[in-house]
Amino acid sequence: MRPIRTILVQTEYRLSHRKHLGAKQVSISSCKGCCAHRAGPGSTSPGDSGRARGASERAAGSIYEPLKCINLPKPEGETLWDKLNHYYRIVKSTLLVYQSPTTGLFPTKTFGSNQKAKVHDSLYCAACAWALALAYRRIDDDKGRTHELEHSAIKCMRGILYCYMRQAEKVQKFKQDPKPSACLHSVFNAQTGDEVFSHEEYGHLQINALSLFLLYLVEMISSGLQIIYNTDEVSFIQNLVFCVERAYRVPDFGVWERGSKYNNGCPELHSSSVGLAKAALEAINGFNLFGNQGCSWSVIFVDFDAHNRNRQTLCSLLPRESRSHNTDAALLPCLSYPGFALDDEVLFGQTLDKIIRKLKGKYGFKRFLRDGYRTALEDRTRRYYKPAEIKLFDGIECEFPIFFIFMIIDGIFRGNPTQVKEYQDLLDPLLQHTPEGCPVVPKYYYVPADFVELEQRSPGSQRRFPSNSGRDGKLFLWGQAVYIIAKLLADKLVSPKDLDPVGRYVAPQDQRNVSMRFSNQGPLENDLVVHVALIAESQRLQVFLNTYGIQTQTPQQVEPIQIWAQKELVKAYFHLGVNEKLGLSGRPDRPIGCLGTSKIYRILGKTVVCYSIIFDLSDFYMSQDVMMLIDDIKNALQFIKQYWKMHGRPLFVVLIREDNIRGSRFSPILDMLAAFRKGLVGGVKVHVDRVQTLISGAVVEQLDFLSITETEEAPVFKSLEELDLPKHSKVKRQSSTPNASELEQQPDVNINDWKNKSTYEILQKLNDCSCLASQVLLSSILLKREGPNFITQEGTVAEHIERIYRRAGSRKLWSVVRFAASLLGKLVDSLAPSITNVLVQGKQVTLGAFGQEEAVISNPLSPAVIKDMLYDKRRLQDEREAVLQQELVIHIGWIISNSPELFRGMLKIRIGWIIHAMKYELKIRAGDMPAKDLYQMSPSEVKQLLLDILQPQQPGRSWLNRRQLDGSLNRTPAGFYDRVWQILERTPNGLIVAGRFLPQQPTLSDMTMYEMNFSLLVEDMLQNIDQPQYRQIIVELLMVISVILERNPELEFQDKVDLDKVVQEAFHDFQKDHSSPKGAENQGDMTAFYNTHPLGKKGTCSYLSKAVITLLLEGEMKSSHDDPCTIS
Repeated sequence: MRPIRTILVQTEYRLSHRKHLGAKQVSISSCKGCCAHRAGPGSTSPGDSGRARGASERAAGSIYEPLKCINLPKPEGETLWDKLNHYYRIVKSTLLVYQSPTTGLFPTKTFGSNQKAKVHDSLYCAACAWALALAYRRIDDDKGRTHELEHSAIKCMRGILYCYMRQAEKVQKFKQDPKPSACLHSVFNAQTGDEVFSHEEYGHLQINALSLFLLYLVEMISSGLQIIYNTDEVSFIQNLVFCVERAYRVPDFGVWERGSKYNNGCPELHSSSVGLAKAALEAINGFNLFGNQGCSWSVIFVDFDAHNRNRQTLCSLLPRESRSHNTDAALLPCLSYPGFALDDEVLFGQTLDKIIRKLKGKYGFKRFLRDGYRTALEDRTRRYYKPAEIKLFDGIECEFPIFFIFMIIDGIFRGNPTQVKEYQDLLDPLLQHTPEGCPVVPKYYYVPADFVELEQRSPGSQRRFPSNSGRDGKLFLWGQAVYIIAKLLADKLVSPKDLDPVGRYVAPQDQRNVSMRFSNQGPLENDLVVHVALIAESQRLQVFLNTYGIQTQTPQQVEPIQIWAQKELVKAYFHLGVNEKLGLSGRPDRPIGCLGTSKIYRILGKTVVCYSIIFDLSDFYMSQDVMMLIDDIKNALQFIKQYWKMHGRPLFVVLIREDNIRGSRFSPILDMLAAFRKGLVGGVKVHVDRVQTLISGAVVEQLDFLSITETEEAPVFKSLEELDLPKHSKVKRQSSTPNASELEQQPDVNINDWKNKSTYEILQKLNDCSCLASQVLLSSILLKREGPNFITQEGTVAEHIERIYRRAGSRKLWSVVRFAASLLGKLVDSLAPSITNVLVQGKQVTLGAFGQEEAVISNPLSPAVIKDMLYDKRRLQDEREAVLQQELVIHIGWIISNSPELFRGMLKIRIGWIIHAMKYELKIRAGDMPAKDLYQMSPSEVKQLLLDILQPQQPGRSWLNRRQLDGSLNRTPAGFYDRVWQILERTPNGLIVAGRFLPQQPTLSDMTMYEMNFSLLVEDMLQNIDQPQYRQIIVELLMVISVILERNPELEFQDKVDLDKVVQEAFHDFQKDHSSPKGAENQGDMTAFYNTHPLGKKGTCSYLSKAVITLLLEGEMKSSHDDPCTIS
C-alpha cells in the first residue's frame, strides 16, 4: 500500500503543469519538507505566479481554479527524522501558527479579524498535534518537539476546559433540565474564552462536541498526558458526564449546528450525537483523570443503565441520522474514528452503505441531501430557510473532501487496503497547496452559480471548484488536522493503537479477548447465568418458605453485608461530583436501573447489595398485582441477560415480602420460587445461592467519593431491616379475599341521581354505604363540588378516597382502585422513561380518549407535564382512563424495548385508540354474551390483552374485526408512506381526507421520500378519521392508487383528490352489486363493505380500483414521445 504523500507526488507532479506558470521557466530546487524552500526576494515563486494568473483571470471574469502541484518527490531512503520533520513543518505552518497563545483554542477562520473558535474543530486540531507527538516519541533526541506538540494539545484541551468551567452554572441547570437555553456553549472567543453568541443567536446545544471532548480527554490522558490538575476539575468533568448520560433523550443541533434539515431552528435527536455520547461514556467509565498518578477520588463514574439506554437508542435510530435526515456524513466520525460507537457489524455495514450510496460524489461526501450550506443559491443574509427552500439545493449540495479522509482512516483501522487506496486516489486530485508547498484540504467543492441549472438537469455533469486554495490565507483547520492524522497512519508513523490507547476499536476476531470495564463490542457469545439471592423480610417468612423447600436468607443472616433499596444508592450518588466553589450539586435524582443494582458496592467501609426498583413499595396500584411483580422479575432477568456486558456475574436480589404470599398470591409466587430453584426463569439461566457465596464472582464498584474527613459528618443510609416478628408464629396466608366478583365492582347508586342532591344527603349516604364502588362514586361528587380538604366522617375527602383506594386494592376491586387512583391524581413511577423508550424507537405517543382531543408527544417530557396531559378533562370520557393509560404506557415501554417487531407499521402509538382496540377485542371474545369490563381486569390481565392484540391477526377472524383492530392500532403495510409520496408526485393539487389536506407543495420541496417527518405528516392527514375500520379502508385505497399509478405512468390526477369521495363512489358500486329489498333502509351502513375480503372480483380493492380509474380518466393524459399508441 503506497503512502498518501507518495501517490500525491506521482499523480500531481507533472511537467505539463509548468505551462500554468506562464512563459517564464521557473526553477524549483529540491527540498525536504514543504517549508524547507523559500523563494528569495528577487525570485518568482510558483505561488506568486499563481496569484498573478488568478488576478488576471478574475479580471477577465473567468472562474479561478488554484494551481495545485508543487510538492516534489522525496529522495529514497528518508530517515524517520526526515519524515517527521516534514509533517512537523506542515503542522507548524498550517495549524499551530493559528493557535491562540492565551486560550490555546483554534479559530474557525484563519484570515481577517474573526476570532470565533469552535470546540469541535479545536478538538481535532489538538488531536493532530497529539498524534504527531506520539510519532516523535519514537525518537530519542527529538529536539524538544514531543514536549512542544504534547503541550500544544494540552493547552487546547485545558483552554476548552477553562471556557466550560466559566459556565459551570449552565452545567448545573442543564443536568436538571436539559434545554437549549441552559447548555454549554460550543463557540467561544479564541483569545479570551468569552461567550460569542447567545443561545437565541446560535445552536449551542451540541452533545457531540461535549462527548468528543470527554473522549479525547480519556485518550490523551491514557497516552500519558497530564490535562486534569485538581479536584475542582475532576468534579466538573463528573458533572459533564451527568449531562452526557441523558443524550438519548435530548434533541440537539448536531454537528452542523442546524438541527432539523429544514434549518428552521428546531433541534432533533441525532444518531451522531447519541453515538458519540455512548462512546464517551464507555471510555470514561471508571477512568482515573490523573492517569497513573491518580487516586480513588479522581475516578469518574458512569451510570451503567444510562449508558445502556444510549446504546439502545443508537441502535434503534440507525441507519437514520434523525427524523429529517435520512442519512448524514456526520455519522462517519461517530461510527468510525474517533468514536467507534457501534458494536453491531451488520448495522454498521448498513449505515455505511447508505451513506456512500446517498452522499458520495467525485469531490467528497455531501453532508446530507438538500444541504444548502454555501451553495450558490443559499441566501447567507438569513439564519433560517424559508419553507420549501431546501428544494432549491437538490443536486447542487457542496461536497466535502474531509469525509474521503475519514474513509481512509477507517480503512486503516479496519485493515482494508482496498478502501484506503480507493479514497486516496479520490482525495489526491482535490488537494490544494500553500505557496510553500504544504498540502491544503479545501473545506468543500461547490457548483458555481453559472452552472447550477446544468448540474440540476444532469447531476454530476459540471465541474466543481474549491472553497479555499491555500494561497488565499483560508485554511479549513478541521480538514487539515484529520488529513495529517491520516497521513501519519498511512505512512505508519503512528499506529491505530497509538491513537486509540483505550481500545475503542477492536477487530471482530479479537473482541472476545478484550477486557474492558464494560465492552462496547456487544454481548459475548457465552450463555450468561444470572446469580440470584433470595431474601425473606422476616425469619417467620423464611421458616414458612423452608417448609416448601425454598431456601432464603434474612437481612440479619447476610450481615455484615447490607441490603439497600435503590433509592438509598441514589442518595449515596448525591455526593458524587459535588463542588461548592463551582456551585455544582451531585448526581441528579435519577433512579438506578436493574443493571446498576446488580453490582456490589463498597461504601464507607461497608459492603452493600441492592434490590431492584421493582421491589420498592410503590404507591401506585400496579404493585398490588402479584402477577405484575412476577412479570417484572422475569423481564428484569431477561433485560440483564441481554445487556450485561461486564466481566463478572450480575447479582440479582429477590426480596420476598410477607404481603407477597397472602391469599391467592401465594401459588404463583411459589411457582416462581420453584423455577428459581430449578435454575431457569423465563428462559434465563439462574444460579441461586447465599449472598456471601455469590459475592466472590460479582462486579464490585468502589464508591470512594464518599470518603470523609474526621471533621465531616458521615451521611446516613438506611439498610433493609428484618421484620421483628415471632419466629414460629403462623404466616397469615388468607388475610386477603379471593378475586372480587363483577357484582362487587358495580356501585349500587346511580351518579346521575346523586349529582344534584345536597352535600348533606351525599354525606349521609356515604356514611351508611358499605359498597366501596358506591363510596368512591359519592366521594367523586364531593371532591369536585367541595374540594379535597372538605371534612367527612373519616377525615377529609382526599383521605377518605385514599382509604377506599387501599381497601379496594386488598380486595382486588380493580375498577374501584382505578377510579380512586384517578381521583387522587396518582402517577406511576417510570412513566417518563417509558415514553422515552417509545420515542427513541422512532414513534410518537398520543394521550387522550378515543374520539376526543389527543396530546401528541414527540420529544421526552418531564413527569409533571405528562401528568397535566393525562388529567386534562378535555381528553377524558371516563376518569379511570387517566390511570389505565399510564398502565399501557408502562407496558408498551417494556414491550417495545424487548419486542419492537410487534409495533412494526405503527408510527404513532395512540393510547386512547389502543384502549378502544382492547375493548373491541373483549367484545369479539364475548360473542353474544356481555363483554368483560376492561377496567375490572387486573393490571397483569390488561398487559396480556395488550400483547394479544399486538400479535399478527389470526386468519379465522372476519375482515371487519381485522380492520377494526388494525385501524385502532394505526397499523400500515410495508412501504406505505413511500407509496403516498409517489402518489403525491402525481397529484399536483394534493390529497384530502376527513377535512385534513396534504398539499403537494411545499411538501415535496421541503422533504424527501424516506424521511420520517414525511411519514408523520401522512399520519397527521389521517388523524381526523374517527372510525378505525374506515381508516383502514383509506389505507387500502392509498395502496390501490399507488399500484395503479405505478403501472400507468402516463396518468396523473388533475384536481385535488378527495379520498372520502373515492370511497363513497366505491361503496356505491358495492351497494349496486349487493342490493337487497330492504337495502334502502341502511344506505349509509358500510358494515358489509368493511367485512368484505380486499382481494378477488368482488373484493373491496376491485371497487376502490374502479373508482380510482374513473377519477383518473376524467383528467388529461401526459403525452410521451415513446408512446406506442402515438401515430405521429
